[in-house]
Amino acid sequence: MAETERDDGSIDHEGSAEKLTSNGSTRSFGSDAVTLDSDHGTDTSGEKEVDKYGFTGGSQQYPGLNAEEIPSFVLRERESKWLEMLDSWDKWMGKKHKKVKDRCQKGIPPSLRGRAWLYLTGGKVKVQQNKGKFQEFEAQPGDPKWVDIIERDLHRQFPFHEMFSARGGHGQKDLFSVLKAYTLHRPEEGYCQAQAPIAALLLMHMPAEEAFWVLVQICEKYLPGYYSAGLEAIQLDGEILYGLLRKASPVAHRHLKHHKVEPIMYMTEWFMCAFSRTLPWVSVLRVWDMFLCEGVKILFRVGLVLLKCALGSSEKVKACPGLYETMQRLRAIPPQYMQETFLVRETIDLSISAKDIEKEHRSQLRRWRETHGDLRCKSPPRMHGAKAVMTADPPDRQDLRQRPTIVEESSSPEVIDDKRDVPKTKRKHRKKRISPSRDADNASSLQTTSANA
Repeated sequence: MAETERDDGSIDHEGSAEKLTSNGSTRSFGSDAVTLDSDHGTDTSGEKEVDKYGFTGGSQQYPGLNAEEIPSFVLRERESKWLEMLDSWDKWMGKKHKKVKDRCQKGIPPSLRGRAWLYLTGGKVKVQQNKGKFQEFEAQPGDPKWVDIIERDLHRQFPFHEMFSARGGHGQKDLFSVLKAYTLHRPEEGYCQAQAPIAALLLMHMPAEEAFWVLVQICEKYLPGYYSAGLEAIQLDGEILYGLLRKASPVAHRHLKHHKVEPIMYMTEWFMCAFSRTLPWVSVLRVWDMFLCEGVKILFRVGLVLLKCALGSSEKVKACPGLYETMQRLRAIPPQYMQETFLVRETIDLSISAKDIEKEHRSQLRRWRETHGDLRCKSPPRMHGAKAVMTADPPDRQDLRQRPTIVEESSSPEVIDDKRDVPKTKRKHRKKRISPSRDADNASSLQTTSANA
């Protein structure tokens, strides 16, 4: 059963269904079987041009073709609106959640994406409620079994990104810390290779401690059971996706059924890595903006859109006369269907709701129990998005406060506060707040607007 690594570090799986239903090393997601090119994991950032997202090559590199370009003044307005929302997050989520959802669908401003993801997932609250916990995990050696597998996986995660290209660089060190911390946080689960690209993507947008707690939220609230032994949850969701396809695209559903193409054969990496290894990078970020706001239904919708676009007409299925051709089509979906504007629009317009998913979940769970018995892994019920997460664990306003990590003393008596009526005598020792940003292209705009945070 072969696995090969593509140039972008992602993995092609052959015989995925058999691998997922076996025991032993399955949860390493093929980490033991992957062979790497000798130049993977080397620092190439000095030799190649770096795109706006930090990639120097590979399939994730941003081509800039047919991409949605947002005027700078619109981006500044969106930044201002998001800063206002983050400053009163509990009120917005409680009373204006639809507006938050709409703004996530439009795309979170790059300069605030990391902070927005932290708030959407409830990671901000976790950080405040568990001060020092991540540092405790960092100081511990970890289980040698998981540490060994994690170390072998580090250079496979986005090897063409400037943050992770250097062996032993700060990106790989942070990635190791986050993944090791999760094995200490959930020793009964340990490590699954599919968690690595999730953690790496988060580290591109936030510090290691915040990335760790967002990873915890994704694993425990958004995708519970996905990374547990046996991977039953992902198999069950494959059947749910297949059931929903009957409604979304009967043609594609009949074709896959006729050729006995099991869901687990094509959707494993899609869902377990939340499309981070499948889509163009700009589309990945837009999908994640919606996913972390609305929950797993976004992953189902994206999967259904791709299946419908790849196999949703008689002409398309005629070009795939057998299982092999069908799998080749699903492994190389035409790029126009993954393009940012098209994919986001189709995902939003697809009428598959969280209720539809839960209804299909109950149906597939009954069938699972008839054929396999009870699930061995008892995962908590998943939360369908940011509002459900906040409702289940209401935060204290103190936990949601925005705290700048950089504070500058200003001795100038002419500092102007455009929002507050501050007496001149008190302006002399006023502190100027600068909010951190991991997006170098937008850092300057953040510093000018962060006084409103």
